[in-house]
Amino acid sequence: MSDPPFADRVGTVRSGDVTSAAPSHLSQTGSPDGATAARARVRDVASTYFGLTKPRIIELLLVTTVPAMFLAAGGVPPLLLVLNTMIGGCFAAASANVFNSVLDRDIDERMRRTRRRPLPRHLVGPRAATIFGIVLGVVATLWLGVLVNWLSAGLALAANAFYVFVYTLWLKRRSSQNIVWGGIAGCFPPLIGWTAVTGSLALAPFVLFAIVFFWTPPHTWALAFRYREDYAAADVPMLPVVRSAPAVAARIMLYSAVTVAVSMTLWPVAHTSWLYPTVAAMAGAVLLFESWQLLRRARAGLTDAALKPMRLFHWSNSYLALVFVAAAVDPLLR
Repeated sequence: MSDPPFADRVGTVRSGDVTSAAPSHLSQTGSPDGATAARARVRDVASTYFGLTKPRIIELLLVTTVPAMFLAAGGVPPLLLVLNTMIGGCFAAASANVFNSVLDRDIDERMRRTRRRPLPRHLVGPRAATIFGIVLGVVATLWLGVLVNWLSAGLALAANAFYVFVYTLWLKRRSSQNIVWGGIAGCFPPLIGWTAVTGSLALAPFVLFAIVFFWTPPHTWALAFRYREDYAAADVPMLPVVRSAPAVAARIMLYSAVTVAVSMTLWPVAHTSWLYPTVAAMAGAVLLFESWQLLRRARAGLTDAALKPMRLFHWSNSYLALVFVAAAVDPLLR
């Protein structure tokens, strides 16, 4: 007998919590197999809560944390320290994402891109999700504070607070500049990685902070072009919703140019070798080319998916990874 739908296996929502439903697996004779059904329920509930954490976003944050640790150490940092920082950072980012999922569940229900997330599908209730987010946040703070240092723990906590209270609760639904200033929360990982190694702040991690800050708007606005109708239906004033395509594309071009310019300042600040500026310049050239192509298509009258904004979106991911990996590898050459 085949498995019933995922929602049937997880169960229904009662008083904000996940409750069990009928067993999802039967034995060959048609009688319930209790052990198999229990394992299936545990697996499904774990998958549901894992989905609340938005793991793809967490991956991106780690890309900017670990290279900062290599740059701060001037080589390979203690591997146990890297592991503890990554684990604590994952818990912290997961906590912020869970709170965002709870607070934005009404928006997620109205957007095709997000309506399959756990809360819109009612696979978990908001109360249970909120408790999960609190637990993750407490674990993250204690983990980083005890096993890394309290400065890193404080920075992670500040990033979470900024993401939840400034971006999610204040800016996202009210301002077309939501992602510009709300994106600051995503700039903290380089600071956390640097302080994990040195126990203090310096100019170099703030350059990394600035790279992520100026990179975030073109990255996010490219995605918003693709899902402009979704954001409009959810009444979220992303820039492509409230401004014309040429105006947004011009803004993307400007931010991309500033991103590349800021990335090059790490060369003299961190005294890198030839590798970092070479990679940053080449990756930046492609980023500028894709931004210019998007602007050209916008000025030609194309809109939404016809602009091919996902080309820029995907390359922007690659750009950030290449620049930060180059920053991590560069000290090894010295």
